[in-house]
Amino acid sequence: MLNGSNQGNKTRAVHGGTKRTKAYNSLTSPIVQTATYTFSDTQELIDFMERKTWGDGEDREEYGRYGNPTVAAVERKLAALDGGEDAVLYSSGMNAITSLLLSILPAGSHIVITDDCYRRTRQFCLTFLKRFGIETTVVHMGDHEAMEAAIIPKKTRIIISESPTNPYLRIADLEKLARLGKQYRVLTLIDSTFATPVNQRPLEWGIDFVLHSATKYLSGHNDLLAGVIVGKADRMKALRDARGVLGGVVDPHAAFLLDRGIKTLGVRVQQQNQTALEVARYLEAHPSIERVWYPGLKSHPDFSVAAAQMDGFGGVVTFEVKGDLRATSDFIDRMQIPYIAPSLGGVESLIEQPALMSYYEKTTEERLALGIKDNLVRFAIGIEDTDDIINDLDQALTGIRVRHEYPQIQNLWEIRFRQ
Repeated sequence: MLNGSNQGNKTRAVHGGTKRTKAYNSLTSPIVQTATYTFSDTQELIDFMERKTWGDGEDREEYGRYGNPTVAAVERKLAALDGGEDAVLYSSGMNAITSLLLSILPAGSHIVITDDCYRRTRQFCLTFLKRFGIETTVVHMGDHEAMEAAIIPKKTRIIISESPTNPYLRIADLEKLARLGKQYRVLTLIDSTFATPVNQRPLEWGIDFVLHSATKYLSGHNDLLAGVIVGKADRMKALRDARGVLGGVVDPHAAFLLDRGIKTLGVRVQQQNQTALEVARYLEAHPSIERVWYPGLKSHPDFSVAAAQMDGFGGVVTFEVKGDLRATSDFIDRMQIPYIAPSLGGVESLIEQPALMSYYEKTTEERLALGIKDNLVRFAIGIEDTDDIINDLDQALTGIRVRHEYPQIQNLWEIRFRQ
């Protein structure tokens, strides 16, 4: 069966949720580039209105804000990949999470969120939602006792976590989280952007909602913005209705690009998993590296959980260079393959120093309070050859050692850094 759940990740990435026959006998899902749909007569309009069930897989629509055939095709594929009944596509990952929360949270309700979640998600919960009387409790990632203690019966509506998290790649125990949600009748959401459906499918563990920033691995080419929520059909229907009001729709061309990117998701993530694990092992043994954070290493605090519930450990490696802010910047500048950029999940390797990229406006003390060290590096592995990436790391780290061994080079760095 074409869309069987027993198929492998690569097959589902190509064929999952895809109709066998498409308009004009096209192999790919066509780009339906329109904002408005027409009706041949009044009776066709009435028939459409009376049988409309939003999200039933029909491609017929009335207006572009409510749906699009190209978008619907991608939604079916995303639902199949994550093992969900339905999916709703949004204009960005942040639009997905904000729309979800605005849709399901009444005034005066309560959220529990883990501290290593994406900082913009935490910012939305702690600042924007507070204006509507919605309170948020932040708990330490992995502390299930604190999470349970934070739940306010009949007031807490959702528990939000990320797995793996950014930037320390902590892994949520999905089984425990789902059990906690069911015990207290609280919805659960996992941001699975870093894992992708190839490595982890939270719905299979009982989680209610899965979120992806489709901009990252699902797209895979750093050329579009999109986000998706996957879950049960009845919940997705409510979210789709709300999207028509809030307006966070994806344009058809971006949806087409996303569909094309997803087809290679399985092979890309497999390569990124393999390279990232080898890079993590290389860095952990290197004398110029202080610590490596990667769930595929036994030294990672969540290794056992990751090994039990993930099919792969992901394409991001986070590590600490032995040195200060400037030494770490020096290392990054010496890297030749990755680009310095804040994203991840594409075919190109990207590298960043969070202290200067995402937390530039904060002092060292403020960053440390958030767990962001000056010597922290996040390396998002692309699909380049593994040996080439490791050789690039080796030459960059050797350059740091040379600078420490010959202090006069520090003077050149001081001049360049001040400029």
